[in-house]
Amino acid sequence: MAELKRNLTLVSTLLILLQLCSIVSCTTSTSITRNNTIRDGDTLISEEEVFELGFFSPKDSTLRYVGIWYKNIEPQTIVWVANRERPLSDHNGTLKLADDGNLVVVDGENNTVWSTNVPPKLNDTVAVLLETGDLVLSSDSDRDTRFWESFNNPTDTFLPGMRVRVNPTSGENRAFTPWMSETDPSPGRYSLGIDPIGPPEIVIWEGETRKWRSGPWDSVIFTGIPDMSRVTNYIYGFKLSSPPERDGSVYFTYVPSDSSDLLRFQITLDGVIEQFRWNKDAKSWTLLLLKPSTECEKYNRCGNYSVCDESKEFGSGKCSCIDGFEPVNQNLWDDGDFSGGCKRRVPLNCSQSLREDEFMELRGMKLPDFGSFVSLRNSETCKDVCVRDCLCNAYAFVRGIGCMIWTRDLIDMERFQHGGQSINIRLAESELGGKENSKLWIIILSVIGAFLLVLCIWILCKFKKRVKAILWRNKHLPVFEENKDYSVKSSSSTSQVLVGGLVDTPDFPIFSFNSVALATGNFAEENKLGQGGFGTVYKGNFPGDTEIAVKRLSGKSKQGLEEFKNEILLIAKLQHRNLVRLVGCCIENNEKILLYEYMPNKSLDSFLFDEGKRGSLDWKKRWYIIGGIARGLLYLHRDSRLKIIHRDLKSSNILLDKEMNPKISDFGMARIFNYRQDQANTIRVVGTYGYMAPEYAMEGMFSDKSDVYSFGVLILEIVSGSKNFSFRGSEHGSLIGYVSFS
Repeated sequence: MAELKRNLTLVSTLLILLQLCSIVSCTTSTSITRNNTIRDGDTLISEEEVFELGFFSPKDSTLRYVGIWYKNIEPQTIVWVANRERPLSDHNGTLKLADDGNLVVVDGENNTVWSTNVPPKLNDTVAVLLETGDLVLSSDSDRDTRFWESFNNPTDTFLPGMRVRVNPTSGENRAFTPWMSETDPSPGRYSLGIDPIGPPEIVIWEGETRKWRSGPWDSVIFTGIPDMSRVTNYIYGFKLSSPPERDGSVYFTYVPSDSSDLLRFQITLDGVIEQFRWNKDAKSWTLLLLKPSTECEKYNRCGNYSVCDESKEFGSGKCSCIDGFEPVNQNLWDDGDFSGGCKRRVPLNCSQSLREDEFMELRGMKLPDFGSFVSLRNSETCKDVCVRDCLCNAYAFVRGIGCMIWTRDLIDMERFQHGGQSINIRLAESELGGKENSKLWIIILSVIGAFLLVLCIWILCKFKKRVKAILWRNKHLPVFEENKDYSVKSSSSTSQVLVGGLVDTPDFPIFSFNSVALATGNFAEENKLGQGGFGTVYKGNFPGDTEIAVKRLSGKSKQGLEEFKNEILLIAKLQHRNLVRLVGCCIENNEKILLYEYMPNKSLDSFLFDEGKRGSLDWKKRWYIIGGIARGLLYLHRDSRLKIIHRDLKSSNILLDKEMNPKISDFGMARIFNYRQDQANTIRVVGTYGYMAPEYAMEGMFSDKSDVYSFGVLILEIVSGSKNFSFRGSEHGSLIGYVSFS
């Protein structure tokens, strides 16, 4: 029994010793000296424990590297790697100071796999990890004397306080390179740094080929990133060294407005620069910036002498030659291959005369690459320099930069929706209608103007005669005469049929009931397109193969005369590609009929909720339809002469033409606001439940936000392909409830 106790005591002692050994083997330090090394398992931490240095293995790898990461952030975020090209195969590595004072990484056999390589021999050195994440090798007796630092030898991450340096004279360019893969920190095929040619700008290269550039720095923003002037302050903080240092080098640094924010820029495996900020509440990284993020931001997307416009909806429309230029290969250009770029239609005449060429101004542009800076005070002198140089293709006078001229091909140009610079493109005088041709054009235009004036007088006389004939006929015929042709009553009779003279435009056509009946085959069942709460819709045909949609409201229709008048008043005055166009109307006895342009693809719900058709709506078409509805809604709320609240926006009220362009229809419930009015109340709540905003359904209070709510429900239906009410009876109650719960 006593022997058993002795054995248990021995085992306990051994366990305690093992724990003590493990604690000793995983120590942390604040500096590396000759007497204090970092073995695999030990770490070096910054003073306030923001950054940590030690040995690590990448994801799905057993190889060991020395790196720096954020100490208290998971998952581990590596910002710098020492031996990225010579990993260790086991856990026997050590980071220490060598006999010559350099910081080195050695393997288990004391072979050096990485070194700071600072000549000559250093006797009094110490390595410290600063709070900025910078690993510094300095003099132990004078810490301000730095021999080497990791910020001057970056890998893939740019941290606040770093200096991105370039020396145009020597060609030195301190570049960032991404990892080869998620498991391999060795340098990838991309690099990021300052362009050594021309005004300072950030460039991403793939090998020697440019993939993206920021545009020149104008002392406030990079001109190729105009959003920097509008987005959050996290983008601000860039500074350029001015004047250049003694050796001619310049550098960018980044100082955030709030020093407590953890921010980093990183070049990714696929050559994209991303900026992140650590969200302390969510405990995750928030993406703030991504470049390039669009097709037009890719380097020279449309070739030489052309402009890329991201606002255009489809691929071929994004690229266009500058005025005065044409595609080098029209067939390739038509097929969507823009790599050949454009060429001048008319060569410059500079060599013959200094007065033969003119300049065309382009605004809101990303300046072309490879511009040259000329120290001049104003735009006029800048223009003079370009005029006198026959190689000069363009010039710009940019605030914060000064005069820039381009003597090479104009490449990598983009048109921005907001911001951008003005550039003056040199063209042959004939391209702009030069002085020699101006007199001829004046004569030609004068002749054309005189001819048009005579033509207008002749048309006016014919019109007056026709009006007199119509007025005479209206005096002798009833307003709605039954005949067998497609008669159209003039608007002079509208005051007799629409209460209060609602439709008072001379060009608004009033059709007889007989003409509408003939167009629809007497409202034949085979011409029936659909039926809703306000009546039945038929397809009709007028002479000349003109197809129309006829909305016939019966006496039992939910839409009364007031809604009918309202719909005519609104649609007759609205003109937009994403709103259905009203062709005319008919009011006779108890009949109330509206005539619209025909939509061959019917309504959106017929595609969304039909198992056989929904497959034809790919994501590109759905996105296009959402954008069209949004543009139509924006027009109603902001851009039309009248501020209009639709109040019944739903999938069955979105019609699709033959090219699948969406058009908002059914304005019977719509209301007009003045532009100072934000909302209104009603005791008569109308619309479709499930699409109505809660404050409207329950309190009768509606505004443009009510339409935005309905638009949100519509987006959910478009994206999911499910009806809002398809979840009725489930625990979620509706599609909105399902999305919120998910």
